[in-house]
Amino acid sequence: MQLFYSKDITETTREFEFSREESKHISKVLRKKEGDALQITNGFGLLCKGEITFSSPNKCIIQLEHKEFQTPKNYRLHLAVAPTKMNDRYEWFLEKATEIGIDEITPIICDHSERKVIKLERFERILQSAMKQSLQNYLPKLNPAISFLDFIQKENNDQLLIAHCEETKKQSLKDTLTIKNSTTILIGPEGDFSNKEIKKAIKVGYKPVTLGETRLRTETAAIVAVHSVAFLNS
Repeated sequence: MQLFYSKDITETTREFEFSREESKHISKVLRKKEGDALQITNGFGLLCKGEITFSSPNKCIIQLEHKEFQTPKNYRLHLAVAPTKMNDRYEWFLEKATEIGIDEITPIICDHSERKVIKLERFERILQSAMKQSLQNYLPKLNPAISFLDFIQKENNDQLLIAHCEETKKQSLKDTLTIKNSTTILIGPEGDFSNKEIKKAIKVGYKPVTLGETRLRTETAAIVAVHSVAFLNS
């Protein structure tokens, strides 16, 4: 069954009216009519199932009949990833990371970053679409872009890791990761983190890790990190 999303749904919501855009999609594209079942999530773990009581291209109303919470994962992952030069590569990362399972994403602007402006609203729509497509009830939190130095100076009680390509002493992610824990991983831009950034991150508590033997693109490294953390916690 197709999943819909609205952050306004709560445990006390009995009836919900979809936006005009969603109503048109439900009525015209999905050809749903009165009496058909739909399910909707608020992106915070609440899944609601109900029946359409009114359906038209301009307005669709659902009566919510059953509500349940999806149990959160046994770990939490926050990726701070530098925006890629080609915007579609970063959007691909957002989509796939959401499908695999990620809790929070922060675009970080680094010394070697070629892209320093992002379209937060577009990124948010991609996350919502990926959440619905993969039938998940938790929407990843997307933060505004922040400079690398400002990010690493923020108070953070997670396990802190930085994946970089310099030929220095590093452990593999699987040997470093503490499972069933909250983890923040830094992923750099094309050209990697600068030596200065790596040293500053290590100084404030980030442990250097490697994601494999080959040199990965930014978006590939991010996906490898998401999947590896999910696999190790499974």
